[in-house]
Amino acid sequence: MAGDMYIDAAQLTKLGKSFETHAYDLEQYVKEFSGKVGEEQIHDGFGLLTESDEVTSAYIELAEHMVKSLGNLHRHLDGIGGGMRGNAKNTESADDAMAEMFKGDGK
Repeated sequence: MAGDMYIDAAQLTKLGKSFETHAYDLEQYVKEFSGKVGEEQIHDGFGLLTESDEVTSAYIELAEHMVKSLGNLHRHLDGIGGGMRGNAKNTESADDAMAEMFKGDGK
């Protein structure tokens, strides 16, 4: 039949876990990064080199946006991984149901 497709539930589960692992790793990096680029750290890092509060504020705002964006990416990757694993479970259930249907009751 044209357009047939096959889903390897084990491989899909493995890929989903990979997404979730990378999402977790990213979350840890974001936490570490966030601790290094807070308002206090930026003020301390620039010290007397900052020419104005405007420049410092711009760096602080940029860091906050980066942390927020990376946090969103983490949640998105985690969601994709969970979706893949859910799809794999559904595929396995559908395959099991189809196998039972073809087995019949032995009569």
